[in-house]
Amino acid sequence: MFGKTRMKAFAFSSSCFLYILSGHALFALSSPSPLSRRKLRSIKFLRKDGKCMRRNFIRNLFYLGIVNGFSEGASAAQQAVLPDVGEIARAIPSDDGWEDNLPFDPATDFSRLDGSLDSKFYSETRFVEHVDENAVKLMEEYIAKELKDDDKVLDIGSSWTSHIRDASRLSQVSGIGMNEAELKTNTALTDFQVLDLNQNPSPKLPYPDKTFDVALCQLSIDYFVHPLELMKETSRVLRQGGKVIILFSNRLFLSKAVGVWTGADDIDHAYTVGAYLHYCGDKCFESISAHDLSLRSRGKVVGDPLYAVVATKT
Repeated sequence: MFGKTRMKAFAFSSSCFLYILSGHALFALSSPSPLSRRKLRSIKFLRKDGKCMRRNFIRNLFYLGIVNGFSEGASAAQQAVLPDVGEIARAIPSDDGWEDNLPFDPATDFSRLDGSLDSKFYSETRFVEHVDENAVKLMEEYIAKELKDDDKVLDIGSSWTSHIRDASRLSQVSGIGMNEAELKTNTALTDFQVLDLNQNPSPKLPYPDKTFDVALCQLSIDYFVHPLELMKETSRVLRQGGKVIILFSNRLFLSKAVGVWTGADDIDHAYTVGAYLHYCGDKCFESISAHDLSLRSRGKVVGDPLYAVVATKT
């Protein structure tokens, strides 16, 4: 299926085996990571008009930075496929550049390798960051810049930290998450609710219309199986002129990420998140933009990349 695409050979440890079968990729992992604890089935490539998108599978493999057992050469390979400066911003079409039809199929593209209830998966407390120290600092700095005094903030997919440096200047920080112990530890939150936003095909946020000035979604967008409905609901609880800020990297729990995400690279991810906001409903969001927040040295990303897709409630 790769045609003339050339794939360089990289040395992997014996704990990671890659099979490419009829347009599908199958991982067999023996190292004790969040991925290898669950049986991984085939990962379908993201296709458009019957053809593979321009990104090949080797990119997808190296986005799985949490997989244990990769050789030291993996980090260099990952760096080689990260976006160049400006590519993330260009991933978002102009207002009249979006396709008429959805660029994905909600009936199939949001399936996951692990289709079990999320309440089981997230019952395990994880008081850890899911990106490196540099990316955490960048996330905190960006959020601090975007929030204004007395803002009311909704943190979707919240946990033990909201990456808000000074929550005392805000009038409200509400968290929606999956683990009560983690949410109780989050000192930025003024209130929280444990709610599985994947359980209901039409997720409902437990807040009145036009409650919040800003909605944050940090390192979680790749796990939602009803993203269009969730973004429409997010628009409902935002005030006119309010912002939604969706931050993501290339680290993930593969078994819980949706297929449209695992079959693409970071440029495609930015486009996909923008599409969630554009197609979620008429007059929900405008001024959709994508930003590469990654720390770079001589044009190359240092550590984990970080991206933001931002839009304004109409």
